[in-house]
Amino acid sequence: MPGLKHERLFPFPVAGVDEAGRGPLAGPVVAAAVILPAKGVPRGIDDSKKLTAATRATLCARITGCATVGIGVVEAEEIDTLNIHWATMKAMTLAVDAVAATLGHAPGHVLVDGNRLPRWDYLATALVGGDALSLSIAAASIVAKHHRDEIMLRHHADYPHYGWASNKGYGSAAHLRALDEHGPSPLHRRSFAPVAQAFLVS
Repeated sequence: MPGLKHERLFPFPVAGVDEAGRGPLAGPVVAAAVILPAKGVPRGIDDSKKLTAATRATLCARITGCATVGIGVVEAEEIDTLNIHWATMKAMTLAVDAVAATLGHAPGHVLVDGNRLPRWDYLATALVGGDALSLSIAAASIVAKHHRDEIMLRHHADYPHYGWASNKGYGSAAHLRALDEHGPSPLHRRSFAPVAQAFLVS
């Protein structure tokens, strides 16, 4: 289970950062930055991939109710321009910028899930497998995943044939069949191979 060992190595407040949506064929990449309170941290925070959607929704509400939270969203068109790596870095930067704006100053430190850091001026540490180690990163993973899922559920209403209510834009068999049948939507990432191929044959 994640804990606060890594947060305690640095001056408070420490922001944990994680992203959701690097791999999907459609929709944005979303990052969240979370500074948990010194007291009253919600119980049950864990790597978002280990939690059900209902549990993520409940925890997201509890986290946003007690923590300082920033969210960064980079849409598909910009993903195609920047590539997914740099789009993810931008989403993380936007998330931490939002937290800094709320605080009125930079966090004491930033813990980022993964092995790469954005090009920014924040004091930061990359933590491989951070969502399983750091409670702040795990909280960020929950917020980012829930926020992105909600975006894809809203988009599903406009493009129901892709099945985004269930696959959230990932390349499921049903999603790939819909790409073949209907072609890409404006929310698809044209730089991703299955979508690029669908453009060629549509």
